[in-house]
Amino acid sequence: MSSRCLDVAAALLALALACGAVAVRADEARPHEARTLRVCADPDNLPYSNRAEAGFENRIARLVADELKASLTYAWQPLGRGFVRKTLGSQLCDVFIGVPAGFERVLTTRPYYRSGYVFVNRAEADAVVSFDDPRLPQLRIGVQLIGNDLAATPPGYALARHGAIDRVVGYTIMGDGPAAERIVHDLENGALDAALVWGPQAGYFAKHSARPLRITPAAAPPDTDMPFEFAIAMGVAKTDRALRDDLDAVIAKRASDIAAILDDYGVPRASTADAGRAATPTPLTASRSAPDSRRASP
Repeated sequence: MSSRCLDVAAALLALALACGAVAVRADEARPHEARTLRVCADPDNLPYSNRAEAGFENRIARLVADELKASLTYAWQPLGRGFVRKTLGSQLCDVFIGVPAGFERVLTTRPYYRSGYVFVNRAEADAVVSFDDPRLPQLRIGVQLIGNDLAATPPGYALARHGAIDRVVGYTIMGDGPAAERIVHDLENGALDAALVWGPQAGYFAKHSARPLRITPAAAPPDTDMPFEFAIAMGVAKTDRALRDDLDAVIAKRASDIAAILDDYGVPRASTADAGRAATPTPLTASRSAPDSRRASP
């Protein structure tokens, strides 16, 4: 796997990876006690999770707990370097609610959604929706930066290949709020002409924008070998097949309810018919599901 794909993977697990982790345990010593769904989640990482349980992964965790007839509790852990080791690795939790399908450090469930990068434009503007747009070199386009080396996301590399490099504006993971939120704010106030952002974050912050914004899926140009879409699943310890199977059953049974939650948060989605063939990245720095502000971006 190329180093760029490793960056993408890591970003996904962070950003993106920006997600929540869930753990389900049945106390074998006290079989008559209720089952508990323990969730490891970032306390301040919308649209994924926060302490107020206002993120879409919080709502999905509640749905899973209800379906498993389990009580739901949280162990809050800010996203950062070593997130997987500090949570699943230290048995703080047993399940991540959002990881790239096929993420090699865990055993993953069936994908429950598939998303990708999107172009974001002001609704009244002459929208940028293609890497073939001849205006690219003259526009200020915001992109997320991922990893410790501040690598660009796949769309960032694509922009560079298409001559848009001098005026591209990169937004780091660390900062005053999620990178995607800062990008949308700058697009609102005219500091940017357009943006390329990880879909779940773009959809959420655009939906809450004070100015109408337009979102368009970003199709990967034929001259790039980097994935623009990722299937997202849940992940458990590689030895915990029983839990993985329980989660698979919930995902299958409650698919329409999960889709409704994603719709509420404006998460743009590609067809799930072939979701399983999404790239199988390896997490960025602090990943869990797709790119991000604190999570990195895919």
